Amino acid sequence: MDIEFNLINPEQRKQKPDNISTVQFGTTFTDHMLTMRYRNGSWHSPQIVPYQPLSIDPAALVLHYGQGIFEGLKAYRRGTDVFLFRPDNNFERLNNSARRMVMPEIDPKLSLNLLKELLKVECEWIPDSLGTSLYIRPTMIATEPKLGVRPSEEYLFYIILSPVGPYFKEGFGPISIMIAEQHVRAAEGGVGVAKTMGNYAASLMAGTKSRDLGYSQVLWLDASHRKYLEEVGTMNIFVVFDDEVATPILGGTILPGITRDSVMKLAEHWGMQITERNIDVAEVIDGIKTGKVKEIFGCGTAAVIAPIGHLHYQNERHTVNSGSVGPLSQRLYDTLTRLQCGESDDPFNWVIKVS
Repeated sequence: MDIEFNLINPEQRKQKPDNISTVQFGTTFTDHMLTMRYRNGSWHSPQIVPYQPLSIDPAALVLHYGQGIFEGLKAYRRGTDVFLFRPDNNFERLNNSARRMVMPEIDPKLSLNLLKELLKVECEWIPDSLGTSLYIRPTMIATEPKLGVRPSEEYLFYIILSPVGPYFKEGFGPISIMIAEQHVRAAEGGVGVAKTMGNYAASLMAGTKSRDLGYSQVLWLDASHRKYLEEVGTMNIFVVFDDEVATPILGGTILPGITRDSVMKLAEHWGMQITERNIDVAEVIDGIKTGKVKEIFGCGTAAVIAPIGHLHYQNERHTVNSGSVGPLSQRLYDTLTRLQCGESDDPFNWVIKVS
């Protein structure tokens, strides 16, 4: 599929930040974006155009019925080399979300090729210092102007890019998490398994409450029993006990994180026992008190690995591992960040070199 290029003259392009590590995550965007339309049963007209506001009809179905999905991945640069980490898995997951939301799929090879072309245009925006990257946000929205609850027949796919530093203000350091007791993220049979916009809208009330109390994010419990750990706002979660590394079973309510899968494969590669199971919040709190819980960490594309130093539950603040970074969290962070930017051996063939 041929791509149309409509590029900004070099002298008219934006000034790049001097120090991306000081820029708030997701607030600076590159000069160009990629767009592609779906109509009459097929995708067509991919374009790389100047970054600009979208023009959609006020009756577009995404605005009324929430038919929208997205992904998040990163590009890394070292010198002139640009790398992507497991992008095929991101585009496969985008299609999984599309199926759940009754939206058209995109050939993952096409998606990856389009992304590579966009990265070639915007390669100078990819920072190359430690802890920085270019965040990539592929998005699909329903654009057919129609008031009526049914799947759209027209869609817009687009990719925008944002140079970023650390996701949390703490950088790679222990963060504080509030366990949600009054609200839930997703229920069995719902859309928790999809990376769809409504999931994040539903999290805003609890997220706002957690920030008001001084916590970085919310840790969700299951909808049925309100006692089993699910996931953190933008991350999957792992609990390191005396004799196992445990993470909540997916079960259709949790987003199948690509970093989560990478953590599991790395830990197994190192000979560790990995368990996917229901993790009772009471077990975790008791384990913190008795010392059986050695560390807790979140993982996701934005933060990579986020050690959790404190949990707020039932009006109590519980300190994990003396509020310090645990050894497994540190090892995973170091290993993943070196892998992602091509600085270490890649036994899993996860890294793709773009240029």
